[in-house]
Amino acid sequence: MSISPFEERYKTDMNAVMDDWARIQKWMVVEVALAKAHAALGAIPKDAPAKIEAAARMVKKERVDEIESQIHHDLMAMVNALTEEAGDAGKYVHLGATSYDIEDTATALIFVEAINLLDKDLESLASVLKKLALDHKSLVCIGRTHGQHAVPTTYGMKFALYYQELARARERLKEAKKRIAVGKMSGAVGTMATFGKDGPKIQKIVMKELGLEPAKVTNQVVQRDRHAEVLLDLALCAAMMEQVAKELRNLQRTEIAEVYESFGAKQVGSSTMPHKRNPHKSERVCSIARIVRANVMTAIENIPLEHERDLTNSANERAIFAESFIATDFMALELTKILTSLRFYEDNIKRNLEMTNGLIMAERLMIKLTEKGMGRQEAHEVVRTLSQEAFECKRHLKAIVLERKLLDKAEADVLFDYSTYIGSAVKIVEESVKE
Repeated sequence: MSISPFEERYKTDMNAVMDDWARIQKWMVVEVALAKAHAALGAIPKDAPAKIEAAARMVKKERVDEIESQIHHDLMAMVNALTEEAGDAGKYVHLGATSYDIEDTATALIFVEAINLLDKDLESLASVLKKLALDHKSLVCIGRTHGQHAVPTTYGMKFALYYQELARARERLKEAKKRIAVGKMSGAVGTMATFGKDGPKIQKIVMKELGLEPAKVTNQVVQRDRHAEVLLDLALCAAMMEQVAKELRNLQRTEIAEVYESFGAKQVGSSTMPHKRNPHKSERVCSIARIVRANVMTAIENIPLEHERDLTNSANERAIFAESFIATDFMALELTKILTSLRFYEDNIKRNLEMTNGLIMAERLMIKLTEKGMGRQEAHEVVRTLSQEAFECKRHLKAIVLERKLLDKAEADVLFDYSTYIGSAVKIVEESVKE
């Protein structure tokens, strides 16, 4: 029986990176690297690392769990199980290390693997956004500010904006990976006392073996600002995806109805209202984003541990690390599917452009009047007054402009053609998705 929805309902390939057995296997990878460092410095027999590495392939999760149930220490349960399988080399397992030399170094390996996997899925999302931007770079729609009709824009602009924001989210994760790809082999309070004079050499050899940077200084743990940074970057990525999903939800409102999620032939929208086509996939993305954001606060609270460390970070990290990565990865996959099958209703897009009887061209009218010699502030007041009149009387702004003889008919016909008032939108889209 699963408790967390991330175990089944929202499961992705990320689960295999973040689950308990994967974590234990990473611990053993670090133990092998430590044995290799000792052997390289002549502290243990040259053949011991190979025996320990072979033993690591023999260890079973069931045995680790059995030992843990007796000793109530998960890391030592792994150490004891590995020692059992390693024969005469077992005496060299975990030599000189403290638990978090192994755990935090393994966590760095897990985070690097998780960021790489997530970025592959974000790359797929970026490809879909890029295609949507280019395919719809000239599809004119109404822009909305404060929930009100503003001036025309294009759907290409929307997706180009999201493409660029996603690019920044990916860049932040790439930068954070440099700071999380750090391990330690420095003992109980960071002094490397158990390794004697060879401490710095051992740490350097272990990290080179694992492809990590050695931490310059630690206490018993790698400092949690590194982990908090990654979770914050995951939250920023999740917020970006929520922004897209929220826009899609709003554009699916009955009164707007410009785009829709795909809806299967047998799909049910409501248990009581058979007509409903609820945007539940986009709503799911928005809902899960809240979990990723909430986990950031816990990660930040893990930074100020007491003295050389306490254990208040440990239990919650078992939840927040895996949950944040799986949730963000699920969002990326789900949003990619939504966007790949997104349906555009161009008749409704055109209807909404015409809904306000030309008021969306008021800005253009103001600019035109200044070109004809009127002062900018005066033009603004004139158009504002005419716009209020058009709104209250439910008349087209163009008709009032012609009535007041502010423009001739030819000028008005050009000015009120919303399809010609998108500025450099097409060029902006093309430039934005070039890289």
